[in-house]
Amino acid sequence: MRAEASFKQVIISMACYWVVMLLICPIASAQDAELFVIGHTESVPSELKKNQLSSVLKGEQQRWKDGTKVIIALMDPDTPTGRNTCTRVYNMSGDELQKYFLSLVFQGKARAPNYFDSNTELEAFVAKTPGAIGVLNQATESSVKTVLIDGSKLL
Repeated sequence: MRAEASFKQVIISMACYWVVMLLICPIASAQDAELFVIGHTESVPSELKKNQLSSVLKGEQQRWKDGTKVIIALMDPDTPTGRNTCTRVYNMSGDELQKYFLSLVFQGKARAPNYFDSNTELEAFVAKTPGAIGVLNQATESSVKTVLIDGSKLL
């Protein structure tokens, strides 16, 4: 009887372990997902250095070389891609990012990003908005350009 009870405990423990692992793994993979930078076909350069991208996305550089205003398009910080962008691009939480831009807007130093709930909406916005640049979790083949960062499509 004791061996049978011990065997059941081992089976239950292993089942609990796998349930926990199945719940944790999608979260980890969402945070490690690839990110791509896209831009409007005009004004936005085809390639940027990582420090240039950082300056653009933080609202420090507000115009492209041709004088067009920079328009930032991001996934909502409550989406997996938005959280990933906040962490990897800005090194902030979603709340911290919103406070950061709120401060810049109130100081008159920058415009707030445009937030979207889907890749399709973000991509359509960038396609129709001169000067727009955005961050997505998948490569695009539509009417926007993929901006290379330090020679790579991946961010």
